[in-house]
Amino acid sequence: MTTPENNHPTTDDVARMAGVSTATVSRALNRPESVSEALRKKVNAAVSRLGYVPHAGARALMLRRSGTVGAVFPTVDNAIFAAAIDALQRRLAQSDIQLLIATSGYDATSEMRQAINLVTRGTDALVLCGLCQHPELLRFMQQRNLPCVHVMVHEPDGKHISVGFDNVAAMAQATQYLIDLGHRHIAMLAGVTQFNDRALQRVEGVRRTMQSAGLDLPPERLVERAYALADARQGLRQLMAHEPAPTAVICGNDVLAFGAMLEAASLGLQVPHDLSIVGFDDLEMARHLQPALSTVQVPTESMWSTAADRLVAAIRGEPLQRSTKIDVALVVRQSTGPAPAGRPG
Repeated sequence: MTTPENNHPTTDDVARMAGVSTATVSRALNRPESVSEALRKKVNAAVSRLGYVPHAGARALMLRRSGTVGAVFPTVDNAIFAAAIDALQRRLAQSDIQLLIATSGYDATSEMRQAINLVTRGTDALVLCGLCQHPELLRFMQQRNLPCVHVMVHEPDGKHISVGFDNVAAMAQATQYLIDLGHRHIAMLAGVTQFNDRALQRVEGVRRTMQSAGLDLPPERLVERAYALADARQGLRQLMAHEPAPTAVICGNDVLAFGAMLEAASLGLQVPHDLSIVGFDDLEMARHLQPALSTVQVPTESMWSTAADRLVAAIRGEPLQRSTKIDVALVVRQSTGPAPAGRPG
């Protein structure tokens, strides 16, 4: 019998303590529905008393699944992805699936390497942001018939499993709101669009809406910056240096908007009296700023929980909805207002 001094109890030890066979222990742990409740309780009591931990490799061989899912995020240095990881992990845990995380730094080649590394370590499926993956990675997943959910984008044709929203339409809503307020000199502080289809689509949403209103988004009114406060502040300075200066700035996410608001204050501009600012994501800080930030609200928790549900269904071979559109909405707060009086926007 295993003693407390033994730090590595085995299935044999569990079987002896529970008074059952090792095959029964295996069934109770890996396919609990295949044994009676009484047997499950017996085995679980022995597992708890001994501190037994099933061998992941052996379990994977039996189930032909590792019980792990890999997710590659552009970064974890952003509250929106921290919330995404939390929601994804909590929902996967309900299906006894472990989440493994890697980051790409918004680089398609790095994303490909990290994704392949996760797969070679046995992950059963992948979660990726957007649909702008390296072609070799897409081929790799197709060759292996590997379940993958693409999040934060909406692909209506269902070619891939996607859970997300229409980035173009979401930013079009924010742009039209500013136009309706009388703004005509509108600028955009965008995220870096290379290897980021979400950022590129948001720029497209602004551009199309302005063109429909007979307005232009000239090169000097479009600045791309990394999602960091210092970069955002520098980006706003660049936008405001051109004449005529914009009366409204649409930002590719809330972090850029936070930096823009900080820099506007340092330039002596009153928001929204002198300059209206709109963000994207609706991070918690957005509502606590003074003035509070108008922004496009993304239901992050429900989006990533839904992505987890789709992934679990794909792993199990169950029927699933391949394309899921998430609704987003413009939340109007205090950082936006009419174009400055006496100076048409």
